[in-house]
Amino acid sequence: MLSAMTAPAGTPRARDLGVPFDGTQGPANAITDVPGVEVGYVTLSDGPVQTGVTAILPRGRDGVGTACAAATFSLNGNGELTGRSWIDESGSLALPVLITNSHAVGTIHRGVVDWVALEHPAVAAQWMLPVVGETWDGYLNDINGAHVRQEHAAEAIMLAHGGPIAEGSVGGGTGMNCYAFKGGSGTASRVVAHGGSSYTVGVFLQANFGKRSELRLAGVPLGRRSAAPNPMEESDWFSLDGVQQSSVAGAGSVIAVVATDAPLLPGQLAAIARRVPLGLARTGTTGSHFSGDIFLAFSTANAGAFGSRMPAGPATDADRDTIAALPWGHIDAFFEATVEAVEEAVANALVAARDAVGRAGHASYALPHAELRAAFSPTA
Repeated sequence: MLSAMTAPAGTPRARDLGVPFDGTQGPANAITDVPGVEVGYVTLSDGPVQTGVTAILPRGRDGVGTACAAATFSLNGNGELTGRSWIDESGSLALPVLITNSHAVGTIHRGVVDWVALEHPAVAAQWMLPVVGETWDGYLNDINGAHVRQEHAAEAIMLAHGGPIAEGSVGGGTGMNCYAFKGGSGTASRVVAHGGSSYTVGVFLQANFGKRSELRLAGVPLGRRSAAPNPMEESDWFSLDGVQQSSVAGAGSVIAVVATDAPLLPGQLAAIARRVPLGLARTGTTGSHFSGDIFLAFSTANAGAFGSRMPAGPATDADRDTIAALPWGHIDAFFEATVEAVEEAVANALVAARDAVGRAGHASYALPHAELRAAFSPTA
């Protein structure tokens, strides 16, 4: 087991290979540029076991239980994000967000409950609805095996940190594939000016979607041009009613988390979450029926508001939440930042990934860096 935290020195990202992107990035160009947001990984990579767990902490470990305004959106519901009905009902999120493989959701859900009960017993004293998302890694990973354990939830949470974070085949993204290349975890951020202030929009996604022919970066049709092998779409590895066949191209999923420190209302965050597919579309996907595409957006502003706990007594005149919010008329810049950061996060997941061999000898090949450099070189 490898617990990956920060990217190795010198690891390139999409910008380093010449891919152009719009907007102003934050210092780490990551979701962790949003103050207080931390990310941790547990990576399980050993032969047929190619999986893991990612933890995203909106307010760090000490801030668990302090609600954030939040909202979700599902482009296609062939997937899972637990706790979503409560987020949609209350407009709030107060627990860590974890992402893993499709068949480990229940295990990690229980692991989050155990960690919160141990570390934040006052939060656990009423009720908890942990937020756990998933994408399917069964091409590379022995997904039906009990390899992800409850304690991996706690480990990922305890390893969470700010600043630069690793991408590609790490955490929940370890066994994932994107556009029939090796995929995984990706992140990016944008800085948005608002009057004399500036805010950050950060995106983290677990990329496991798209068919090879769709992939485009900055408008260049890289997928159909690539010379990289494509065994996922061209070999008979998938069993249907006992018959081996190739899988449906484009099947997979993507979970995306958008964080911001801008004071936005739950309805505004729902609008932010609805812009995630526009960033994905810039990379080429048309949204397969067999891809679960579910998105979460939250704001770390207005700490102390949006909570929902059982009251200690009857209501008083002091029982009011005071909330600041940016006006709808100035929200377009945040839509733009979300779309830009989603597009770059997908590219970063592809660039950071490396060739992998998993269960039954199944191979997945990374998007060749040389092809990117050639496509975006000024002399190309």
